[in-house]
Amino acid sequence: MGARPLPSGPLSTEERHPLIEKLQERRDHHKTRAKPIRVLYAMVGATLLLGGLVMLVTPGPAFAVIPIGLFLLALEFTWAEAALEKSLEQAEKAKRKAAETTTTQRVLTGAAVALAVAGFAAWAILGDVPLLPV
Repeated sequence: MGARPLPSGPLSTEERHPLIEKLQERRDHHKTRAKPIRVLYAMVGATLLLGGLVMLVTPGPAFAVIPIGLFLLALEFTWAEAALEKSLEQAEKAKRKAAETTTTQRVLTGAAVALAVAGFAAWAILGDVPLLPV
């Protein structure tokens, strides 16, 4: 389960995400742990990663669970560190893009959400949905 140093990727060491820097600090301590503990970390990381992937198609906080699983796996595996770094880059890109939305886009999104909620409420009341106590 040895981890090799990552080849230089799209980000230089100075531009790395703070979570990657923290990961590299934690890895040194992690390598001193007993083998069963390290295997347990890998198993928990794999479980979280798989659960997060399932949550992509089912309800759940996939975008929070997947990076946690990758972080745990990256303590042991370089492929997980590369995937974590790539996902963090994509998250930063999405954050920048979301910040660039116009007021019109935000108002239209809010109106669409409000209409969806109102439609669901009307369906629940008028459609006699058996799962809802109305």
